[in-house]
This record gives sequence, C-alpha cells and structure tokens, in this order.
Amino acid sequence: MKRIGLIVNPIAGMGGSVGLKGTDGDMRRVAAKLGAKPVAPARTREFLSNLKHVKEITMLVAPGCMGQEHIEGLDIDAIVVGSIDHETRAEDTKRIATSMLGKGMDLLAFVGGDGTARNICDALDLKCPVVGIPSGVKVYSSVFGLSARAAAAMVDAFIVGAGLNEEEVLDIDESAFRRGVLDAKLYGYLLVPSVKQFLQAGKEASSLGTSNIESQKEIGEYVAESLGDEILYLLGPGTTVKAIATAIGIEKTLLGVDAMQGRELIAADLNETDILNLLQQHSDSAIIVTPLGGNGFLFGRGNRQFTPEVIRRIGKENIMVVATQDKLRPLNCLRVDTGDYTLDQELAGPIDVVVGYKYSKVMRIEC
Repeated sequence: MKRIGLIVNPIAGMGGSVGLKGTDGDMRRVAAKLGAKPVAPARTREFLSNLKHVKEITMLVAPGCMGQEHIEGLDIDAIVVGSIDHETRAEDTKRIATSMLGKGMDLLAFVGGDGTARNICDALDLKCPVVGIPSGVKVYSSVFGLSARAAAAMVDAFIVGAGLNEEEVLDIDESAFRRGVLDAKLYGYLLVPSVKQFLQAGKEASSLGTSNIESQKEIGEYVAESLGDEILYLLGPGTTVKAIATAIGIEKTLLGVDAMQGRELIAADLNETDILNLLQQHSDSAIIVTPLGGNGFLFGRGNRQFTPEVIRRIGKENIMVVATQDKLRPLNCLRVDTGDYTLDQELAGPIDVVVGYKYSKVMRIEC
C-alpha cells in the first residue's frame, strides 16, 4: 500500500477566463468579483476518476475544499490531515504538505499552478516525489502532467514502480505579467515520477536570434496579407502573433488576447466575457495562436481566456496556428488541455501551421 497525498488549491485557475493572468495575493478577490468560476474541482475529479490503482493506496487528503470534499462518494481509503479556515492560504498548503510527510506520505499529488508548485517546493524540497495536476493560469513548470488524466497515469506508474527524476519549478512575476512582461525564473526542483510521455516540458523562452526574428516577420507579413476584412480575429499571446499585428501596423498586447477587424484593433486584453460578447456581434470569427515554447500547448497554458465555450463557437476550422521552425523543431506534436476532454478530442488531429511566407507545415494536435 502506498500513501498518496492530495492537496487542492481551490482558487487555482480562476483568473484565467477573466483575463487576470493569475490569482496570487488579492487577485483571488478580483477574480471572484469579475464572475470567475472555480476550475480546480473539475480538474480534481478528472484526476481521481482516472486513477486505476486506487485499491493499492491510502490517500492523505487536506480538509474541505483543499481535498476532502473531492473524494466524498468515491471508493478510496482516505485520512484527513490538518485543518483550514474558510479562506485558504499558501501557508495552508505548506503546513499540510509538511504534516502529510510526517505521516509517511510516499507521493503528493497537488492541483494548482506554478504558485502552488512553489509552495510545495518550500515544504517538501526533494524529500518526497510529487505530481502536479494542471489547474492554474501559470503552468510553466515541468512538474505537471500534460493533463489531469496524464497526472493520474503518472501516479499509477509510481505505484507500480516508476523511477524518479528532478524537474524544474518555474514561476513568473504576476505584476510584470500583467504589464506584458514574461519574467519566468527557476525557483527550485521537485522529484517527479520518470514517465516522460505524461509529463509536460517546461516553458522555453522565445529565441531572440536574427533568424527567428526574420521568420516571425515573414509569418507576420504573409498572414497580414491573407486576412479578410469582414472577419473578427482574436489574436492570442506571443511574439509570433504580435508580429502579425506589427505587419498590419497596430499595437498588440504581448501576453493578452486582442480583437481585430478590418485591419484595425477593436479591443485589447480581453477576458472570456468580452470575447463572447464580440462573437455575438460578428458572424465570422477566427483565432490566431502560437504554441507555447518548449511544450507546444495551443490552449490551456497562458491563454485561458480561450475557454471551451469560446473555442466551440469559433470551431477548429477557424483556428490559425503560426510558429517559427525553431519553435517547432523540438516538438513531436502540438497539445491542448482546455479543461474539457471531449473538446480536446475534437481538436486532436492534423492542423496546418504557418511557418514562413506562403509556407506551412502539418503538425498533429494531441491531448
């Protein structure tokens, strides 16, 4: 029998759909006022429902919304560890993780993003392996499964004897992120089951080399020439998408979602509600996105404004992917993790990626 810990950050990911780019500090209250809905419960249920070796574990769970309420009704042997107040804090994560370690925990599964990974790193260091279940807005560290289902497969692999590797914990400055500056730094390392097929790669910085910048310029010029005047274009984050705006002659937010029609910027730094309102006003629409460097995610990492409802309304046939050859070279596929597995399956399959002037490459989307 293995003792598997479970700690859920109940507010992880709430800032994504409302365009806050995180819920650190007081942003949790701002997100709630903007109508953000919890993301972590569904991620936790998906993780738990896909565990195959539940008869071989005792689960150490945090109280209430941090774990206990998510296993109610499931046939899992569980022990509640610690206590929490009505409003959970980072200190709760650290304290409960430390308590679980003292109770003989073999592995900790945690639901959250990079901020939660930092808390776990503070509490456990390399004393106990972990599996991150992606739920946050910022999910750039290489301690997370590719999805909640992949995280369950990682735990199952650990139970039957998988080895361990040290993986990076990254985090970004949320204040800088909201100003359009992506400042990702190495925070530390955690032990993770060595099952690379289920583990996401960490984010890699965009190349500033001359060839990469020239490729972005070529992509920007080609896409700018091919856009229709009557179509509403939703421009995702990233330097390659920004190159399209530059070619047109408009200013785009680097890390937000902006809207353009008729070669004019009509709205900037949109959240889900803003996007849905625009879609009601325009019959023809499209999304332009670039994959996240290092792991190839098109949706579900850093652009959660593109919610399942938004993506479904626009349709896969109206999604344009742009990327330089340098970004695609280390990737064997592109990925999606929208939080809706049925939608992820619908998006899976081949898609054209614009990689230069009148030049595209077929890549496969996997989930």
